[in-house]
Amino acid sequence: MTATTQQNILSQRVLHLAESETLKMARMARELRALGHDVISLSLGEPDFQTPDHIIDAAYQAMKDGYTKYTPVAGLPELTKAVSEKFKRDNNLDYRPEQIVVSNGAKQSVYNLCQALLDPGDEVVIFAPYWVSYWEIVKLSGGVPVPVYAGVERDFKPSPAQVAAAITERTKFIIFSSPCNPTGTVFTREELQAYADVIAPFGHVFIVSDEIYEYINFTHEHVSIGSFSNVKDRTITVNGFAKGFAMTGWRLGYMGAPKFIADACTKIQGQVTSGASAFGQKAGAIALMSDLGPTEAMREAFRERRDIVLSMLEEIPGIKANHPDGAFYVFPDVTSFFGKTDGHTTIRNADDFCDYIMSNAYVGLVSGSAFGDPNCFRLSYAASEEQLREALRRMKDVLGRLR
Repeated sequence: MTATTQQNILSQRVLHLAESETLKMARMARELRALGHDVISLSLGEPDFQTPDHIIDAAYQAMKDGYTKYTPVAGLPELTKAVSEKFKRDNNLDYRPEQIVVSNGAKQSVYNLCQALLDPGDEVVIFAPYWVSYWEIVKLSGGVPVPVYAGVERDFKPSPAQVAAAITERTKFIIFSSPCNPTGTVFTREELQAYADVIAPFGHVFIVSDEIYEYINFTHEHVSIGSFSNVKDRTITVNGFAKGFAMTGWRLGYMGAPKFIADACTKIQGQVTSGASAFGQKAGAIALMSDLGPTEAMREAFRERRDIVLSMLEEIPGIKANHPDGAFYVFPDVTSFFGKTDGHTTIRNADDFCDYIMSNAYVGLVSGSAFGDPNCFRLSYAASEEQLREALRRMKDVLGRLR
């Protein structure tokens, strides 16, 4: 079967769907390792810590207790209750258990929302730089992504005026993350209030706040936009266990939403995957209601790694980075390298920059073009201190060859 025949068989939906750049870089790293190269991959957004023992023990006990069967689509009652209590305790959010939907990861929560809310041509305002999947999931759901962009000099924070100007009668919702993937940016209380104030008059527009990195916040204050009275009834808050509890492989996320939206997402999920794993949900309830000491220890380790990365990036002429206050990424601007060459390769954009680093330093990064900013690259410091120091040493060396 020829490539042309295969493309004729596949749907236009999948043909127009971009491959995840983070997974693409991970595949390139595996291929280079197979050739014998010592590759340091700083491309994936995955904590390098093990899930805390008490959470693993809770899952094991749940399996022994018989929690190996189907679950209610929206989640086990003990977990939806725990999420409701967590929202109130940590975020000043009033979502009742029946407003909670537990999914197979926070990504599924976003997908459910797009499927439940978007008709063809509906618009979604997306803060840029953005997590890669926002854009593709909106497109996959028939929606039109509308980016509002801010660069490194503004800490990647769009102005409230930009947000207001992007809203039209076709806008269904606005989506952003704080702490942000890919930039590490954290929005302050005052900044979120300003966004709420400009969005509030548009009664047809909802807000989707992705707070999956909530517990990896170095500012000592995480603020949820849904806690502001003028937008609380139109805010959907997405969160999960992957980042703060090192539970990426558990595939467990959740959201709180107005009841009619939660019901719609449950309806969608019921026809796609049904409920998340029973024993995983039991462990998730324990995670939310138990001591956060292991999570806080991970956060402090990430803070130390951030400081190492920033100090070493400062030693590389031409790289311009902000000071990220959360998550485990830096997102430096590398436009000063555009047009430079080592005699064999010319850097024209961030894609070329990342390919050059991978091919010459064997360090895996992700081009900012995947996140809506072709001037930058994303480096994940969810790696050991030794790996980070070696990766940045290699980067400095090969970048020094460019003229």
